[in-house]
Amino acid sequence: MTAPVFSSFGCRLNLWETEAMKGLAERAGVRDAVVVNTCAVTAEAVRKAKQEIRRLAREHPGRPLVVTGCAAQTEPETFAAMPEVSLVLGNADKMRPESWARLAPDFVGETERVVVDDIMAVRETAHHLIDGFGSRSRAYVQVQNGCDHRCTFCIIPFGRGNARSVPAGAAVEQVARLADRGFREVVLSGVDLTAWGADLPGRPRLGDLVLSILRRVPALDRLRLSSIDGIEADPRLLEALATEPRLMPHLHLSLQAGHDLILKRMKRRHLRADAIRFCEEARRLRPDVVFGADLIAGFPTETEEMFRASLDLVEECGLTWLHVFPFSPRPGTPAARMPPVPPAAIRERAARLREAGRQAALRHLAAQVGRTHSVLVETPRLGRTPHFAEVALTSDAPVGALIEARIAGLDGLRLRAA
Repeated sequence: MTAPVFSSFGCRLNLWETEAMKGLAERAGVRDAVVVNTCAVTAEAVRKAKQEIRRLAREHPGRPLVVTGCAAQTEPETFAAMPEVSLVLGNADKMRPESWARLAPDFVGETERVVVDDIMAVRETAHHLIDGFGSRSRAYVQVQNGCDHRCTFCIIPFGRGNARSVPAGAAVEQVARLADRGFREVVLSGVDLTAWGADLPGRPRLGDLVLSILRRVPALDRLRLSSIDGIEADPRLLEALATEPRLMPHLHLSLQAGHDLILKRMKRRHLRADAIRFCEEARRLRPDVVFGADLIAGFPTETEEMFRASLDLVEECGLTWLHVFPFSPRPGTPAARMPPVPPAAIRERAARLREAGRQAALRHLAAQVGRTHSVLVETPRLGRTPHFAEVALTSDAPVGALIEARIAGLDGLRLRAA
């Protein structure tokens, strides 16, 4: 008997949803489907998804091929036009059992080729309980979906819908279940994670959820956050950072740019000074905290001077891990209609940002030599520190174990244990 094949692109939330879909497909009795969970954040992400669809169709001829995810939600006609595709499922539809029942061998009835509902009408976030990601040492828990903000460059709200939160009780139950199954680290994920709770009774904040998880799930060794918006960080979240050693000292920030005019044209909610102030405060509360950041190179109207402000932010905020995105216009967004930066300049600026990020990471890693870190083992010879740095191990260790490792040196952008 054949088994479904899943391929996932994009964010951690997509990875989580792919695992949830595997469970839904299994319970529906789906045997031979090939599923591609797409990302829409850039035009390149859509191109790679189409490339993957063609590859999987060649490797699995005759099997039904399902395309879902953000790109399927925002441009279903693109994928419906591909001869390899059997079914296009929207982001809300992919989490519904009835969608997978259509693919079961015993399904009787007509099957539409495109099942994409109005994502803006969705009011709840499904909180499917999953056991984790196969053999991975960490698990991701979706606690939030959608976004109420409308950054001018971003297509994601149209793929994910408006902001909605998983109730705290369900989130705690999920984390507790994963901890009971032996996962040492859980990552809370969402599209706009720091917006968690705004749609729930009493309007709790993300810090309330974090402190509740740490209090009610004592078996959990590590809790980590996916990308957050510093301007939305609440006092209780900062309290958790300062007082809870099980909350990992690694914050990935949605910064996007370092110049106030570009931030305004992006319709971001923070200014340059806000980003610097947040990093200073977080570092005061947790001196060993490290920061990752999303930064866009070559946003429309960006001059060299404006770009330099983003480049300087790496130093001024003390950023360590950069995710650099060359600006990619997404049809239907306001930024796509703004005066563009020449493509060659975008590529050159992205390369400079990436190099600044590489140098910042090297400085952080070099400072770890001679120190001892608690390392979560991801593969027999590889683990990660609480600050998310990779550590190459000298001998095999059990996957999922937490071990103490003294850092002897560096191999590129990876620490080397003694």
